[in-house]
Amino acid sequence: MAFMTEAGLRERKKQQTRDAIIAAALRLFDQNGYEATTVADIAAAADIAPRTFFGYFPTKEAVVFHDNDVVVDGLRLRLDERADGETAIEALRSWVEDFTRQVDWQDEMELCRRRIVVSTPALREHDRAKMAEFEDVLAAAVARDLDVPADALRPRMIGAAATAAFQTLSDFSDDAPADAAPDPLAVFDEALTFLRGGIEALAAQPRVDG
Repeated sequence: MAFMTEAGLRERKKQQTRDAIIAAALRLFDQNGYEATTVADIAAAADIAPRTFFGYFPTKEAVVFHDNDVVVDGLRLRLDERADGETAIEALRSWVEDFTRQVDWQDEMELCRRRIVVSTPALREHDRAKMAEFEDVLAAAVARDLDVPADALRPRMIGAAATAAFQTLSDFSDDAPADAAPDPLAVFDEALTFLRGGIEALAAQPRVDG
């Protein structure tokens, strides 16, 4: 029991240190610019040694996108575990509903992170790469629904459109005033209505390559 308590305390301390690094890094990136902020600056602000920083994050970029892998992996798991008869788009909508409940779109740290990404070309490029991965996961699931290869045209078109719909969530959060921010799920549902209409229109057309 004592070992379990000690192990739990170590994990809590590690999480606290990780959270402190993220908070310090985002604050400095926002104040001084991403490129101008060094690992040494972040370490000093978080009251750790620079080598400790690298025990938690391999790069500054990894701090900004500290939860991106969790998002993509969560979507992949939801699509892989969907019930028989549930389409990829239906599973995506269910996953987005859960996701929007977990994310505070007006949280100051999240708003800060988005400001940093939008204002830094290298981070925007990384963001686009992660969204491309999101799109690939969706396209593969849609392809299974259609019983076609994952690189066929239709699943890729649907995956791209659904990813664009998801991207509108963060875009609206970035642009809307805090006291007038739209319901993220309502924004996604509106985009999804448009997407479903496109899917139905595609279904009525002869296939080009799948």
